[in-house]
Amino acid sequence: MEWRSFSTCGQPRRGEYLRPAPILACRVRLQTVAAFLAAVTGCGLSGCGDEGTDRSATREVIVQSGVVPETPQVAAFPAVRFVDVTDAAGLDFQHANGAFGKHLLPETMGSGVAFLDYDNDGDQDLLLVNSCDWPGQGTSGASPPSLALYRNRGDGKFAEATDVAGLGVTMYGMGVTVGDYDNDGWVDLFITGVGGCRLFRNASDDGGGRRFEDRTATSGVGGTGGWPVSGEHFLAIEEAIGFSSSAAFLDYDNDGRLDLFVCNYVTWSPAADLGQGFQFAGLGRSYGPPTAFDGANCQLYRNADGERFEDVSRPAGIQVAGPLGQPIGKALGVIVFDPDDDGWPDIVVANDTVRNFLFHNTKRGAFEEIGQLSGVAYAEGIARGAMGIDWGEYRPGIWALLIGNFADEPNTLLRLDDPRQLFFSDVAIAERMAGPSRMPLKFGALFFDYDLDGWQDAITCNGHLEPRIGRVQPNQTFRQPAQLFWNGCAQADLARDGCFISVPERTVGPDLFLPIVGRGCAYGDIDNDGDLDLVLTQNGGPARLLRNDGGNANHWLRIALVGDGRRSNTSAIGAKVKIEANGLTAHREVASARGYLSQSETIVTFGLGKRNKVDRLTIRWPGRDGGEQVLTDLAVDRVYVVEQRETARPEVGLNDPPPKAAPLRTNTDARP
Repeated sequence: MEWRSFSTCGQPRRGEYLRPAPILACRVRLQTVAAFLAAVTGCGLSGCGDEGTDRSATREVIVQSGVVPETPQVAAFPAVRFVDVTDAAGLDFQHANGAFGKHLLPETMGSGVAFLDYDNDGDQDLLLVNSCDWPGQGTSGASPPSLALYRNRGDGKFAEATDVAGLGVTMYGMGVTVGDYDNDGWVDLFITGVGGCRLFRNASDDGGGRRFEDRTATSGVGGTGGWPVSGEHFLAIEEAIGFSSSAAFLDYDNDGRLDLFVCNYVTWSPAADLGQGFQFAGLGRSYGPPTAFDGANCQLYRNADGERFEDVSRPAGIQVAGPLGQPIGKALGVIVFDPDDDGWPDIVVANDTVRNFLFHNTKRGAFEEIGQLSGVAYAEGIARGAMGIDWGEYRPGIWALLIGNFADEPNTLLRLDDPRQLFFSDVAIAERMAGPSRMPLKFGALFFDYDLDGWQDAITCNGHLEPRIGRVQPNQTFRQPAQLFWNGCAQADLARDGCFISVPERTVGPDLFLPIVGRGCAYGDIDNDGDLDLVLTQNGGPARLLRNDGGNANHWLRIALVGDGRRSNTSAIGAKVKIEANGLTAHREVASARGYLSQSETIVTFGLGKRNKVDRLTIRWPGRDGGEQVLTDLAVDRVYVVEQRETARPEVGLNDPPPKAAPLRTNTDARP
């Protein structure tokens, strides 16, 4: 009998919506490296899952049950609620995907969101990416959709600042990444999309405010396959139109300037899409799967001088080809990280229906693709529909990649088992995440410590592609609730059976779990109270702002890093931060892009539980000669702005008086 993944037995593959999947028993071979098989569920319309208790070795099981494992008994979940404050905060953003009945693939993708402090006032602002109407259609009304910038007023409300900041730009936007590419101390924006990308430099306006200048034409990062200028024959266009998804600022050559990595999804044109003839059984044309389109290469742009970029994709080794030389990647998510701790950033690309890539930095201006050797490429030997991706420490000293996958495929949780050899193993089942995450279609995927207990939790933002999916797959819905996983490993009785426990609605309130057509998500502290708030985007719908109420019942420490602009980029992207506090040791890495098409704040947040002091804070700055800084005896419930090789200055903390001018006791000398 042919072995098949537990997530695909009896399930239709992408695009196979012609009839409901049959209910049948599947013989599944499950393999693990270490602890395995917490529970096994059934297959068919419910998919294949897990049930049983043997955790020892390779097993063969007959999967017949359709029961999803129950949430384990938890004495008390954290007393945290997420409250929808979208309207109260003044956010009126509405995503437009341009759908007009032809079911074109880009209409399903949605768009991203970024937290950023574009005016350097200490408050987290919001940038929401929008798409637009297709040429000649005009379905969104008289005013064309545009990017949307909201300035945080500091009083719990946001002021719309799009036009005054020069961002009233209409494009079929998708993703966003934020970073100071010219090292002038002000963060800049890169927006991906269909038909081209845009680079915006943060500049001063005549009145002393901030205004973004479009530097796409002079910078060389606009991408390929531009937007059609006329809609007269739009649907007949056969030439490929650029289709970029996520992007990330990084300093891959450690020269102190931010370079740019751009994910490209598939080789796409309107004519090729319409020519496929995708059909729902008895329901007419449907959206097609990426398997019907050729892949596309990602792009790496090297920052030449702070103004211009050069495309080094080919010599840098990030173009992955098949046997006939064709691009095989179908990239949706990207995370830049340093898992082997050698000081040089590596890259993981989450691909949809083809194997994931891991680009290992050779330190010679190039990368080696080692996804298959490292265990990142496949899940149980099968390429999944990977969407969003993040990287974080979820147990003390234990790091993992979190990947949100397509419907009827569980999340992937790739634990780093050997940093020297860069070997990962999927522990989603062992850590209790696989079963609850199998059914939804996951896009955004993030680690964050929502209750500030010192252990990173996880969230996925979910929603299907097909509005009519429930008519052919009764176990699926178009709108889906987000999933929140509490990390309960601080409790020994819970840690034995895995860290991540699916949080029920009653514990955090109904607002977070409102079913939506979810896509991107990001976290940031909008009200400067120390805990992390959320923004969720919808495809063809309004964004939602969810305030974290109660997370700061625990103590916290937030670190805003500012590089010197010479040895390290001013955004400190690539920095590593470590705290030691009364038995707690925790680590964070500063990254630009996280999740799906989005970027969370780059301020580093540490939850401390009931610890009332941080004994030691260690910062390792990015770059060849970035050096290290150490601060000791830090007060909690504060934001510290740490400038490279400068004294840290404490910002006003929660319920604290303004800080005294006296510097903290610190050792900030750089060490080689």
